[in-house]
Amino acid sequence: MSEVKNVKKQTVTVTIDGKKITANYGKTILEVARENGIYIPTMCYLTKVEPIASCRMCVVEVEGVEGMILSCQEKAVDGAVITTNSEQLEKERQNIMKLYDVNHPLECGVCDKSGECDLQNKTLEFGVAEQSFSAKDMHRPVQNWGFISYDPSLCILCERCVRVCNEIVGSEQLQISPGGYKSTIVNTKPENDCVSCGECMAVCPVGALVSTDFKYTANAWELNKIPSSCALCSSGCQLYYDVKHGSISDPQEKIYRVTNEAEFSSLCGAGRFGFDYANTAAFKDKAKFEQAVEALKKADSIAFSSVITNEEALLLKNIAQETGAKLVCADAAGFAKFLKAYSSTSGRSLWSANLKTVANSDAIITLGLRVKDEAPMVKNHIAMAVKHNKAKVVYMHPMEDYAIGNLVSKFIKYEAGSEEGVTAMLLEFLTRGKEMPEALKEFIDELDIGNISGESSVSEEEIESLKLEFWKRRKFTLIVGEDLYNHPQAENIAKMLGVIERYSDFELLIVPPRSNSLGVALVCDELEDKPSGWTVGYNAPGDFVLSALGDGDLDMPAINQQEGTIATVDKRVVPLNVALGYDGYVLNDLANALGVGRKHTIDLTKELPQNRGFKPLEFDSLECAKFSPLGEDLRGYELKIIKKRASAKLEDVEDLPSFDGVVVYNCNSASNPNPFTQKAKMTAKEPKLVGSQQFAQAAKLNDGDLVEFEVEGQRCQRVFSIDTQMKGTIALNPTFDMGLSAFAVSSYKFSKVNIKKVGSGNE
Repeated sequence: MSEVKNVKKQTVTVTIDGKKITANYGKTILEVARENGIYIPTMCYLTKVEPIASCRMCVVEVEGVEGMILSCQEKAVDGAVITTNSEQLEKERQNIMKLYDVNHPLECGVCDKSGECDLQNKTLEFGVAEQSFSAKDMHRPVQNWGFISYDPSLCILCERCVRVCNEIVGSEQLQISPGGYKSTIVNTKPENDCVSCGECMAVCPVGALVSTDFKYTANAWELNKIPSSCALCSSGCQLYYDVKHGSISDPQEKIYRVTNEAEFSSLCGAGRFGFDYANTAAFKDKAKFEQAVEALKKADSIAFSSVITNEEALLLKNIAQETGAKLVCADAAGFAKFLKAYSSTSGRSLWSANLKTVANSDAIITLGLRVKDEAPMVKNHIAMAVKHNKAKVVYMHPMEDYAIGNLVSKFIKYEAGSEEGVTAMLLEFLTRGKEMPEALKEFIDELDIGNISGESSVSEEEIESLKLEFWKRRKFTLIVGEDLYNHPQAENIAKMLGVIERYSDFELLIVPPRSNSLGVALVCDELEDKPSGWTVGYNAPGDFVLSALGDGDLDMPAINQQEGTIATVDKRVVPLNVALGYDGYVLNDLANALGVGRKHTIDLTKELPQNRGFKPLEFDSLECAKFSPLGEDLRGYELKIIKKRASAKLEDVEDLPSFDGVVVYNCNSASNPNPFTQKAKMTAKEPKLVGSQQFAQAAKLNDGDLVEFEVEGQRCQRVFSIDTQMKGTIALNPTFDMGLSAFAVSSYKFSKVNIKKVGSGNE
């Protein structure tokens, strides 16, 4: 590993269409043009992937160079004089469009892409009014790829879908089957290997790849695009809710699909397809509202999840201060304590890295995070680092994840419960030879690495092998996740990570466990992880609960029915807009009844605590779908990093807890990250405990057995399913069906359980 040095960027000066421009060295002609508002037409180009260079629409002329140049891949050279539009270029582009239009079915009236189709737009732009080329048509049947439908007869083989599947998602699912005019896109892996993210569909410039559910349901021009941010995980990805107003036959307003600025941003499958969770049946029941107000007045605790907005968190804080109740947020309480401990040694309020840091890295370590399921956008940015930078990825976890095996260069398996010891081993290795205070050096020197190695099952040789793994690498990122935040020794783990970030070459990315865990941790000063006494619950995507973790008594809006903000893994405060109307009461109504609300919930946006990094900005001033010409996310604003005094001492590493026997890992799959969504409950059909053949033998179970067990006092009934690709003796236990109770499972994510078989899979 080597020190990263800041290199001053060189610049070049070029002239484009008579305009003299200074740009950073290494940028392409197309990038320089876009940065300066100069239009060059493209068909296959995507900002977020490497140049594809299959359409040739972006050709330009360079003075002194014979022929036409592809601006998407040609670097801007100092002194170059470039023409982007001439009679010859216009004719070239028109001929390209004629070739694209050869036998392309002209059925725009029934094509889902009509009205937003690049082929349609550019055919008109370049005046292709007649066709001088022809080719024999052929039968190309439509293929069903689950959530996505592929029509080869509409495909123009631009390769966009192949590139994003490979470079952004990292699945390597799609490729071109060459054959001249018979060429087509093929799905090379079994359907269940596809992550069903819809990324290929989003970037398709024509109607070849479309949503199976959306197909033939609405025209693009009938839909109202509402810009917002995804609230299904902490990535807060940019999206649009495509909403259609009701008709006489179907009067209810409805979200028909979710789209995004696919040129720059991405969505996972949950964000793109899991949007159907709005609370549309609500109405104002005054009696229940008054009952809820009285319940709040006498409550000892208010339990809620961090799948809420920052403004709602501030309302809950105001209510608690008024009534004297404690705020209980199991998924954010541990995270808040973890951040506080991290700050005590790092000297900063928030971590240094973001998703762009990950994508630009060439050396990555992940610790305490099942990346594909718990952080799909983190996984995508790891894929970008691997594909673009040939990054080395070291995946450290008790469970191997075969779904990202193609991205991982080294898997280091450690024993469940040994995260503190593994972090200590990384601390010793990554800070070796670095200048640091004497007290820290003494702590590291006194670590019993041999003993820690034996208890964690991570050999010293495995850690030392990272030298070879990261040889001659320059950009290092350490990514940590939810397994650490509620570990019995979470605070000491956080302190060690702060030291690693402060004194090693690694930048640190701490992935918040839920949609707005970061925002809740910053807004609410004191959070408990367990309710006490008389408890009311605020279940943001559904209802207000009058008894501890009980049934809902007062409807509440889903998070896609609210205005407000969330704080993302990128430390950005991004806005949410109302996708569907809501006719019931909201949390602000309850707060107003107690005298601590505002006229509108978003009046609180400018009141979010500045001493925690928020800015005093009005909600309406926040951009909801803004990117730079080169893809930089400009939505909302960045939280201010507040400097802290780094003075805390590290604690001795405790004896590692034992996880012998039957162990489950409490984790929702990537398609069901939010336990509150109705879509999660509907698509999953039944929650399944998924384990390997080895786990089945250890637990004496058969595929299809109905089992029962308890996690933190919460009863789980599951159908057991064997996954033949899984390894080891730990099973995956989903929590999406547990509602607010899921967040009462607030301890370490691995649990020793006693499984009782209540039904046989052989029956």
